[in-house]
Amino acid sequence: MNCEVVAVGTELLLGQIVDTNSAWIGEQLALAGIDSYYQTRVGDNLERMTAALRQALDRSDAVIVCGGLGPTPDDITREAVAAVLGVELRRDDEVAERIGEMFVRRGRHMPESNLRQADVPAGAQVMDVHPGTAPGLICPVRAAAPSRRQPQGRDKVLYAVPGVPWEMRIMVGQCVLPDLQRRAGSRRVIRSRTLRTWGFSESDLAERLDPEIRRLDATGEATIAFLASGVEGIKVRVTAKAVDDSSTDAILAAVEERVRAVIGGAVFGVDDDTMESVVLDMMRSRGLKLGLAESVTGGLMASRLTAVAGASDVLLGTVVAYDRSVKTGLLGAPDVNAVSEEMALSMAAGVCRVLGADVGLATTGAAGPQSHEGAEPGTVWIGLHINNQADEAAAASISRATGRAASGAADGVAADGVAEAVEVRFTDMDRDVVRQLGTITALNLLRTRLQSRSTL
Repeated sequence: MNCEVVAVGTELLLGQIVDTNSAWIGEQLALAGIDSYYQTRVGDNLERMTAALRQALDRSDAVIVCGGLGPTPDDITREAVAAVLGVELRRDDEVAERIGEMFVRRGRHMPESNLRQADVPAGAQVMDVHPGTAPGLICPVRAAAPSRRQPQGRDKVLYAVPGVPWEMRIMVGQCVLPDLQRRAGSRRVIRSRTLRTWGFSESDLAERLDPEIRRLDATGEATIAFLASGVEGIKVRVTAKAVDDSSTDAILAAVEERVRAVIGGAVFGVDDDTMESVVLDMMRSRGLKLGLAESVTGGLMASRLTAVAGASDVLLGTVVAYDRSVKTGLLGAPDVNAVSEEMALSMAAGVCRVLGADVGLATTGAAGPQSHEGAEPGTVWIGLHINNQADEAAAASISRATGRAASGAADGVAADGVAEAVEVRFTDMDRDVVRQLGTITALNLLRTRLQSRSTL
């Protein structure tokens, strides 16, 4: 059994509304063990809608058409479904009465146009749940004559649900999915696990994981796909299908273990993890407090961290030291080049002192489009300072990685901690992208150093 989704609405094609409905339905189909190979968007045009529905029914066992069930003249999904089935629309008196009662309960007058929503294609079944005025429809499709694609012919089904997300989700969850599973017979479970990575390109990941991908192609137990996510890195999605939840989870766990063995520290999280949520959890588990000093990122690090509930357990605050006077005055940095290793180190140490933090993380650079103090656009320096007394093991890991003495005095860093500075260059990139990439790269630097500490 496989099911296709057809989303109706010219506004979807114009980009006025993002089609989140199809994404949600696709996810639910996978969780229910129903294969889905196609998703289509089509505007409010009867000819194109009927063509899209006929094509979907030709190549899929079931079709969910979403949207176009409202009371306005451009809501013509009912007409399109009737045309595809070759039947007439008939007024369902029970549906009409229910719609009228809904308006009475709300204390509102019902426009005559709402009765259009009670027009049902002959032979269709109205869904039992009806959260809004638009009824959901279950339309059986009798098997067509045998063809090369389907020599035996096969009965199919078309579901019509509203485009209003909360109404659609109730109908799909309570009516469509149970009906699909009943028609499918034996239940299969499809699960995905997404490994969040940072530091490798998509092609690099694909090359490194090629042996595992080939192995999975041969066994058929799972698949690996790569999802480029811009400033959020590359997602490695592992998908498995088995007879039950435990079997699927076991496959996913085994594949994840093999993938991690290949790409190691590039994996920073799983599924809904973000770089900031992972960093906060790591800091919290070590009892460390964080202070930020932001110049080129202009508060973006603090914004991302504070978007996570419970960030106040870790983050003491941020100093947006955009002007040189704030760097040298409040943070005590020397009057040196603002886009330099020395400035990044001094800012990180300074914010530790000012806020009383265990860890200081700083960014300074040239976001562009012009160069800044001799630095090319896209240049970002990241400074990290960890107080010795707060976390001696983490400090030792930085000392080994950088080859610096524990005092850090040669770099102008306070004698009570060790520090590291990293330069990254995001050439030929938009100013906002440079700031976003600088933010997540800085957080990733902190993550990798905390991770090194856990393995000492």
